[in-house]
Amino acid sequence: MTSLTLPIPCETDDILAERASPVGPEAIACLAGRVGPGKALMAKIAQTNATLESDNSDPYRRIGGGLVLHCSIDLAERKVSDVASVATAYRGYESLLRNRGLQDAGLIGSTASGICGGVHAATSAQCLEMALGIRPPPLAIIARNLLLSCQYLNDNPMHLFVLCGPDYSEDVVKSANPEIWAVAQRTSTAHAAVHGYQTIGAIMTDLNRGCGKLFVEALDMMRTARAAYVLLGGRYPHSESICPGGVSLTLGTDQLDAFVQKLEPFVDYAKRCARIWDDVFDFLYSCNPAFRELGRGPASMIDFGQWDHEDYYDGTYANCDRWGEKRWSTPGAVIDGKLVTTDLRRLNSGIEEFVDRSFYDAWEGYPHRQDPAGNPVSQHHPWNKAINRNPAKNSNAPPYSWATAIVWDRNTFEVGAYARLYISALARKMPANEFAASTGRSVVLDVPAGELPSERLEWQVPPLWNAFERNRARAYAVAFNLMVTLENHRRARALLLRGERETLTPFDLPATGKRFGVGFGGAGRGFLAHWAVLTGAEISNYQVSVPSRINGGPRRPWGELGPCERAVLNTPIIESNWSGPASFHGIDLVRAIQSFDPCMPCQMHLIFKGTDLTSAIEVNTDQLI
Repeated sequence: MTSLTLPIPCETDDILAERASPVGPEAIACLAGRVGPGKALMAKIAQTNATLESDNSDPYRRIGGGLVLHCSIDLAERKVSDVASVATAYRGYESLLRNRGLQDAGLIGSTASGICGGVHAATSAQCLEMALGIRPPPLAIIARNLLLSCQYLNDNPMHLFVLCGPDYSEDVVKSANPEIWAVAQRTSTAHAAVHGYQTIGAIMTDLNRGCGKLFVEALDMMRTARAAYVLLGGRYPHSESICPGGVSLTLGTDQLDAFVQKLEPFVDYAKRCARIWDDVFDFLYSCNPAFRELGRGPASMIDFGQWDHEDYYDGTYANCDRWGEKRWSTPGAVIDGKLVTTDLRRLNSGIEEFVDRSFYDAWEGYPHRQDPAGNPVSQHHPWNKAINRNPAKNSNAPPYSWATAIVWDRNTFEVGAYARLYISALARKMPANEFAASTGRSVVLDVPAGELPSERLEWQVPPLWNAFERNRARAYAVAFNLMVTLENHRRARALLLRGERETLTPFDLPATGKRFGVGFGGAGRGFLAHWAVLTGAEISNYQVSVPSRINGGPRRPWGELGPCERAVLNTPIIESNWSGPASFHGIDLVRAIQSFDPCMPCQMHLIFKGTDLTSAIEVNTDQLI
């Protein structure tokens, strides 16, 4: 990919050298004056934001905000000519923790999401363990892993079959591309022996929203994952059993065995998930090669890894590179398909957050210039961040979103469950176990027999990165999650048989001193991080970064598009059954957006070139969850 390198001065004096920003060809048009979106979109954004501000019809939606993709559509050229991703509301739950006592951090931190409380609780606990020097007992580390896996086993099927699945259903395909539906009805599947469907059309019928068997089955599997979580964690989603120092629960072999027995239906379900989506996506590629461009972007992604190894995790920043590489999924940064690092300290120190195109004023302070290991950190690092809301902000490059632009080493990156597979495959550092291994180009998953025979699944790093490959990887992530769960169940049982019972390390609150923590976490939708600066037993600063606001972020200060913006701009219009704006479904754009699995209500607002027509299309990202 051709790139343009722009020197961007970084306010780091003698600590950080000037960093360079690689900008892809799709961003070059935005560079003049560092502006964009265009006037038409900015006018539409202003109108929509004003409407949302005065709309009280859905007060719950106003609490968490939503995501609106504003797009200029050129139907004659069958393409998107301009795009802006707008987070519609200020969230700012970090402000609730500033100047609070440490005893409040876990409970408040876990409420950062209404449906993902467990992952926030775990990430907040790790953040404070690092700051306070706490090492949880081995059994507690494994218990957290098991609880995290349950949340992922809930989230990934929900996305694949309840949220994005209907976008590939009979109802949608028949309406938007009747010529593809006609072929699907007579095309045999490659994996009928695993999932039981003889034709692609039969799969698409069962993907129908509400009534399709795959849709209904996914709701049942979500319920199963939540029930397993409750067996250990006591409550879902806002379990209070995850806390700094470990978990506030006891474990026994009977309890563990009941837990893994509850998850037994996932053994066959994981195989079927992978093979269903293999068949659907391979079929669509064969129907129209242009689908390869749908949601296309560079394979640039970051993940902190997930599921700590009880023999290595000590919670310290000094040792985090070592214990990070022993996680069951490997941390790392992949830029343009190349693995750059697996070091957690390098991942952390390279994170920056920009507010140039956001409704915030830049913070002026620069209190922390190094991490605890002496590595330089930018003024834009979350440890230095201050939240300065300014909904009336006026600047040369106008703001348009409540999300911020988060980059790593000045590289735009995306996040998702798929990043765990991609990075683990390239890194080849997965701990030895009987269920999963990385080869340097793939992740091999040995799924045991259920009612179906055992099967070796192999997710391979794809030659290109697009909407289909994001979702294909999520389908394989169901098996990955389950294999890690089975391995950790085996390890927990072995600890119990050796007499291990401790699940919580006691600790004292510090009276004085400055301490830093970062929770290298993850959610069902990918990368999750909590950063804390402590002064004695009080929280001086607390910042949270969540997946959907990274993917849905606005343009960077140097003009480069955010991840979702770039994917939508690159998406061709393959939809065929329209005669003009009034009959245009926008399904290709919906699929591109859905491939990021946004965890907030989402819409597209479309402006059609050469007309005065506009339309709003709902993207089903928050239904029935």
